[in-house]
Amino acid sequence: MMSGHGLMWSSMYSPDKPKVRKKVEWRRIGALFRPYWRQQALVFGCILIASVLGLVPGLMTADIIDRAIPHRSFHEIGIDVGIILVTALVSMAFGVVQGYLNSLVGEGIMRDIRTSLVAHLHRMPLSFFTGTKTGEIMNRVSSDVDNVDNVVTGTLTTIITNVVMILTTVVAMFVWNWRLALISLIVVPFMILPLGPVGRRMYEIRKKTREQRDTIESITQETLSISGITLIKSFAREAYERSRFYDVGTRLMGLEIRLAMVGRWFLASVTAMVIVGPAIVWLGGGWLAVQSMLDVGVIVAFVGYIQGRLYGPAAALVGVQVQIVSALAVFERIFEYLDMKTEQYVPESAVELAGIQGDVEFDRVTFGYSDDREILKDVSFRIAHGQIAAFVGPSGAGKSTITQLVPRFYDPQSGRVLIDGHDVRTVTLESLRRDIGIVTQETYLFHDTIASNLRYAKPDATAEELVAACKAANIHAFIETLPEKYETVVGERGHKLSGGERQRLAIARVLLKNPCILILDEATSALDSHNEAAIQEALEVVMQNRTSLVIAHRLSTIVNADVIFVVEEGRIVESGSHAVLLARNGPYARLYRTQFRDAAAGAS
Repeated sequence: MMSGHGLMWSSMYSPDKPKVRKKVEWRRIGALFRPYWRQQALVFGCILIASVLGLVPGLMTADIIDRAIPHRSFHEIGIDVGIILVTALVSMAFGVVQGYLNSLVGEGIMRDIRTSLVAHLHRMPLSFFTGTKTGEIMNRVSSDVDNVDNVVTGTLTTIITNVVMILTTVVAMFVWNWRLALISLIVVPFMILPLGPVGRRMYEIRKKTREQRDTIESITQETLSISGITLIKSFAREAYERSRFYDVGTRLMGLEIRLAMVGRWFLASVTAMVIVGPAIVWLGGGWLAVQSMLDVGVIVAFVGYIQGRLYGPAAALVGVQVQIVSALAVFERIFEYLDMKTEQYVPESAVELAGIQGDVEFDRVTFGYSDDREILKDVSFRIAHGQIAAFVGPSGAGKSTITQLVPRFYDPQSGRVLIDGHDVRTVTLESLRRDIGIVTQETYLFHDTIASNLRYAKPDATAEELVAACKAANIHAFIETLPEKYETVVGERGHKLSGGERQRLAIARVLLKNPCILILDEATSALDSHNEAAIQEALEVVMQNRTSLVIAHRLSTIVNADVIFVVEEGRIVESGSHAVLLARNGPYARLYRTQFRDAAAGAS
């Protein structure tokens, strides 16, 4: 017996279970940039060239003050100014190229992260989605990834630009006059020392802020959906929802204010250093000039350098360092999702399930969505190829759970689910689900046209195939009455259509898939008796030569089944045909008399 990864999935994503956070590795973040190393190298080259060119105006300024003006040579002044203009134009051109390449890298990395995240979420087990708020998922895919873009396109470039600018400036200053260079660097340590504690505090608050944004996103998703807004209006709870949203927004506001105020004194002191530093340079440089050890033009150039190319970039790096520490919280949240185990757990020896006949067998299956409650208890049965098997019993007995184990939406804690003798945990999920068609009570349609929703099952389906499937599902005549016919947009979750119309479209969609195994989980529950009769007639044709697992509370489906399984409290308590079970006068007969009496009277 293979014991269950279903247990692991169901408990792993419990909303009450504390999450273990792992620190983000810089190497892992760096791996995101690896596909774009060529563009990054070009960006670095542009930054280096622009930074070196940025030294030229200071040199020309010093030359104008110390040589051209004393020589009273307007020609020399013109040459110096011309050089300044040319370097400005060249720097501008390199800046444009750098901006393009930087955007290309940033948008590419953001696309890669978002694609990886969404693709990973598509492979997560159902238990993850039942245990996680939709708003939290959406927030990580949208807002968190957008914040990564700010780090990639803004922060990283700022770091490289400012570091290169500082290095080239310091080198030039020491080559020019080492005494004045040392004086210029006096205040730099005071701008760097407090970075650690300020960054750590911002990191902690940023994490809490992101969690609060998840809550807001969840409330928005829940209350602004079709189902949510209908519920709010039906219970007249608009005032309550406004108050709830206001309270959550107030908590977020408090966190954002704390985030904005963290280290404000430190940033203010950095700004003060930008003023104090030049004053110290004027003081030291002035003394050197008085001693005839330095020209005035050099002092002017140095002051320009330290304000524009030393203290300014250093102050910017202070802010960037804080941004990086805060951004780690975002990377941590994204990598937390990417590190979650997907449902694609199959051994290396997994086989491709091809050409299946459709035999379905449960071998002593026990399953529960959580550790403390078993839904199915030692369930065993077999459905032969082509048989129609109905599952009946009270709500909560485990009927739908049985059908969810067949396509391996969950795995049992013990026992085996077999398709044509293959344990479903030993075959690839794609090949397993390729030949299984499912129609549930809650039909989901995309906000798209009828044709696009149908082609979700078969992308290359022809118009004739769409019509044939819809005729079989008794929905073609209705579609033809619509102004846009098959190009009609069905609306959010298909709410422009009635429940019965959505259900018939779902049946038509499954018909296009043409599966070997068909699962109908109360698929006709949303239909009136007239439409149900038409659908039932179509389904009788569809279910021929297919293994069908049917959950229904309607008599018409059950009486025609080859075998009926009665499920009570997670166990198969009785099985057989309709006539055999009635004659046995057991649980099915009692269920029939109580639950189906009115339906039988209406049918006759």
